[in-house]
Amino acid sequence: MSDKRIKVIVSKVGLDGHDRGAKVVASLLRKAGMEVVYLGMYQTVEGIVNAAVDEDADVIGISYLSGEHLVFTPRIVAEMENKGLDDVLFVVGGSFPPEDIPVMKEMGVDEVFRGGSLTEDILGYIKANVRPQD
Repeated sequence: MSDKRIKVIVSKVGLDGHDRGAKVVASLLRKAGMEVVYLGMYQTVEGIVNAAVDEDADVIGISYLSGEHLVFTPRIVAEMENKGLDDVLFVVGGSFPPEDIPVMKEMGVDEVFRGGSLTEDILGYIKANVRPQD
């Protein structure tokens, strides 16, 4: 087993201008020993996925608060498939109706964490499901 740390891309997509939750999660992941690349707000789908390729990321984490989760999620999944990132976990978090969770999972999201999710749940899921380390 390698001692390579899990690398996570954390970002906002589109015009969603509220990033407090994303920054909190990024900080919690860092404190748990993960390497976090925080891209910030106003990112494009292509920019996020290209960063995951460039950084050899294990996880892409997107925070949604703008109500555009059903618009951007399939675009991100398609771009991940286009770039061959089938071994990268795609997790999302934020504020959206609970009934949209199964819809996002059908679109290709691996796991969904609504606002208020426990840190242990997020960390546990990532650690249990990330691709084997090189």
